[in-house]
Amino acid sequence: MIVLGLMSGTSVDGVDAAIVDIDGAPPRLSVRLRHFTTISFSPEQRQAIFQLFSPETSRVDLICAMNFRLGAWFADAALQAIVQAGLTPQRIDLIGSHGQTIHHLAGEDAPTPSTLQIGEAAVIAERTGVTTVADFRVADVAAGGQGAPLVSYVDWLLLRHPHLNRAAQNIGGIGNVTWLPAESSSSPPLSFDTGPGNMLIDAAVAHVTHGAQRYDEGGRIAARGRVHKGLLAELLAHPYLHHRPPKTAGREQFGAEFAVSLWPRARALGLSGPDLVATLTAFTAESIAQAYRNFLPAFPDEIILSGGGALNPTLTAMLSQRAAPTRVRRSDELGLPSNAKEAIAFAVLAYETIHGRPGNLPACTGAHHPAILGKITPAPPMRM
Repeated sequence: MIVLGLMSGTSVDGVDAAIVDIDGAPPRLSVRLRHFTTISFSPEQRQAIFQLFSPETSRVDLICAMNFRLGAWFADAALQAIVQAGLTPQRIDLIGSHGQTIHHLAGEDAPTPSTLQIGEAAVIAERTGVTTVADFRVADVAAGGQGAPLVSYVDWLLLRHPHLNRAAQNIGGIGNVTWLPAESSSSPPLSFDTGPGNMLIDAAVAHVTHGAQRYDEGGRIAARGRVHKGLLAELLAHPYLHHRPPKTAGREQFGAEFAVSLWPRARALGLSGPDLVATLTAFTAESIAQAYRNFLPAFPDEIILSGGGALNPTLTAMLSQRAAPTRVRRSDELGLPSNAKEAIAFAVLAYETIHGRPGNLPACTGAHHPAILGKITPAPPMRM
């Protein structure tokens, strides 16, 4: 099948679209990337989405309307990717859309474990004429899981090594890891959110540049700063980092409210803008290494990086320093482009769903049993 995966993460940079050829069935699944693109959100679109994240600024009518607006934006991104790839919608067999998470309440502390992703699949199917699978996380949460990290299933299929223990580390807005024991081992996988990824770094960059920059391109701002060890120690005491897996994180722990609370503290400590960005970059790197030491069965032989954070040399250098002598590699070296991996993952999950196969790993999400993920919206009648 030719499957198109769509993804928008916690950083809300835009819609990632990956068109992939998928063949076979687990454990022998063949995945080949045909085309990848990111259709960026405009500042107005980002603001409208961010408004939904906080109970103070969101309303039920805004959520209702944005569910359909996002569906249209996702559909437009899919159609642009199809044209760029030199294909037509009729050539696409299936779309898998993650949607946009606007709230996620999972784990023991949640009064009602729940999760909400919007970006209406019916709009995507209508506008593209392609059967669409979406809303992947809810089946895992309904089965007692965290609803994340779902990419662990794809890590397990595609990134295991015959003899080495690997950690597949994604650094998007939030960081998540999948522990991949060697194929020669009978040990199960393990997956959880390690803590902040780019989310706090992005917030600090926007703050210190007065909105002129949305992220630390090339890690240049952090490279000019000095890490404040005292503030870093305070950050590393965050309760989330000490909870045992399975666990998930998001804006509820490391979003705007947490970021804004740091600005006066940074001023009181006399940090410059680059110092603050450097300290938060170190926070991401150290929280990842700390999670490995505290919760993985052993420190990995290799770390395979993906996500936007893999493109930040200052962040990857800090992680390499803290993980030494473990080798840190980008997933690109293994045939999975680091910026496309999550979009590829949701294409794979859609493929598994349409074949009636589970797409979660209960050992990673904490679900009581394997679950077939997502809801299938058929193509309009003219395509059936």
